Amino acid sequence: MNNAVPFLDLISPHLELEEELIVVFRDALKTGRFIGGPVVDSFEKDFAAFCDAQYCIGVASGTDALRFALIAAGVRQGETVITVPNTFIATTEAISQAGASIAFVDINERTYNIDTEKLREYLETHCVKDDKTGRPINKKTKSIVSAIIPVHLYGQMADMDPITELAEKYNLIVIEDACQAHGAEYWTTKFPPSKKGGQGGFKTPPPFTGGGKGEGKNGEGAWRKAGSIGLASAFSFYPGKNLGAFGEAGAVTTNDAEIARKIRMIRDHGQSQKYYHDIEGYNGRLDALQAGILHKKLKRLSEGNEKRRQSASLYNKLLSEIDGIITPYEPDWSRAVYHLYVIRTNDRDKLQKHLTEKQIGTGLHYPLPLHLQKAYEYLGYKEGDFPVSEKVASELLSLPMFPGLSDDQQKYVATQLHKS
Repeated sequence: MNNAVPFLDLISPHLELEEELIVVFRDALKTGRFIGGPVVDSFEKDFAAFCDAQYCIGVASGTDALRFALIAAGVRQGETVITVPNTFIATTEAISQAGASIAFVDINERTYNIDTEKLREYLETHCVKDDKTGRPINKKTKSIVSAIIPVHLYGQMADMDPITELAEKYNLIVIEDACQAHGAEYWTTKFPPSKKGGQGGFKTPPPFTGGGKGEGKNGEGAWRKAGSIGLASAFSFYPGKNLGAFGEAGAVTTNDAEIARKIRMIRDHGQSQKYYHDIEGYNGRLDALQAGILHKKLKRLSEGNEKRRQSASLYNKLLSEIDGIITPYEPDWSRAVYHLYVIRTNDRDKLQKHLTEKQIGTGLHYPLPLHLQKAYEYLGYKEGDFPVSEKVASELLSLPMFPGLSDDQQKYVATQLHKS
């Protein structure tokens, strides 16, 4: 075999769909419908159903999706939104661009998602409760904390039950950053199946195989999709995502009709109807061409996610005996979709150099936590403030992961990891 293993293959799956995708382009040529219209409507309807959500609103990018969701949810100028430092900057850009301030909470060292105990600690020790709103007020900044953005990183959902419990206690908005989690699922003992039918309804919980305090669930529950639990959820369709467009695209899912109505106005210059502007909005619509391409690819998303899971399982087996390599941890309450397969190692840079020399593509997601980025110097954070995020940022390495990844390619990657 050719030993070269790309980090991502964006060519082969599109060539397989070439004729179907050409039809999308031809339809656009023949109808002249490039913005909005039935193609966008059809994709929104089917993606909402895929996510077990009532509504989907297509927008121009994942960043727009997060920004518009925050604005529509009522996050106000000067309020604070909580998220994690171990994520792409789009998460925090959306907060700032919605007029809010950023507060970070560190991550769990095993899941790399928000540490719910540290979230609880932040709300209980760094804040006081406002008598009027019931919301926390940050003691230092005097800013009202109004929302939480849990990031479903690398294709695995954050632990949503304790997050939503804290949100209810403190009257907080929850906006899911599902930009890497198309189709990921979470076992909840808190929420019933959605009105769209849920994922199997209430039944016996998944088997608990250990993993630490709070990581198993008892009692009845249901599998729920990313995009169906928070007040609203943001998705990115950047080309490399599990569901990717031929450029920039995104969507918001929600079960709230009023949130959906507001986002439809926000994405289209605040128009309630053509040339009638109820508010100032943005130019953040989803192109019909991108919607048509996404609609064709949506039909294969579940199959692609399952192939990613199978590849992750094989990686776990192949890499289990290698000293110094920590493979991804997937709790029993999670069905991850492995947008990325991320390992940890103490000498990450040396390992990446070795793999590059052996023609194996890798990625760094993300080498410098957001609180240490130059863009956020003004927040006043310093090294040591979020030790888990800082530690893993220097150790994480993303290996090749895409639906067409072959067993032989994975075995070659494992062989080179053994030799490193």
